[in-house]
Amino acid sequence: MPKIMICGRGGSGKSTLVTLLARALAERGKVLVVDTDESNLGLDKMLGQTSPAMTLMGCLGGKPAVRDKLLASIQKKGDENTGFFADGLNLASLPPECTGGEWPLRFLRIGKIERSLEGCACPMGAVARSFLKQLRVDQDEWVLVDTEAGVEHFGRGVVEGVDLVVMVVDPSYEAVLLAERAKTLAAEVRKDFIAVLNKVDAVTEPFLRRELSEKGIPVRGAFGFSPEIMEANLVGNPLPAGNYREQVKELLASLAI
Repeated sequence: MPKIMICGRGGSGKSTLVTLLARALAERGKVLVVDTDESNLGLDKMLGQTSPAMTLMGCLGGKPAVRDKLLASIQKKGDENTGFFADGLNLASLPPECTGGEWPLRFLRIGKIERSLEGCACPMGAVARSFLKQLRVDQDEWVLVDTEAGVEHFGRGVVEGVDLVVMVVDPSYEAVLLAERAKTLAAEVRKDFIAVLNKVDAVTEPFLRRELSEKGIPVRGAFGFSPEIMEANLVGNPLPAGNYREQVKELLASLAI
């Protein structure tokens, strides 16, 4: 499962899980964290990584250049399936100006909303889809994709370029409904789908496990509420991973990683 997409509702803890998984996997090989959320700004701080000088869209010439290439593809072929990247794209060939940090853990942003009235984020979705589909991942390398809240990344086709979808479910009715919808959407493109519980306690964990089991959604891990992580998120410090090291190892073992 070299390419893993983490999704969930807003505030469920997607970026927290991405950070915990990235830290654990970086002890085994190379990890690239891909931020596909056009509005999230703090993932690099959570990871303890330096911010890239440019977004990936910036490296491609910016939003106008990407939009022009998409329009040309639609006019010529009737779809947006245009290749933005040369063959042989891999972790070693990534432009250094759009990746932050140092191996074994690096960080890449697809694009961000920079100005009012600049238009929709659809070109960023097209870049993310093309990048993930073309990126080759070798042994002992992983790509973790942090998505925007909800299920828009399914509609944009970003899910096509990943091997596994992980849904973060926090104690809320909306999270359960969203997990059920995401499971259906993942099945439509034949992607493996699991859930990980977050911010649960002795009451909410068995309830969510029962609800998700009835909907045919396997739960592969569970994390409680962490005051230390909340404090780190509040002040913009890297997340402390020590408290959940064993839970993360168990989660990865259940995925045969």
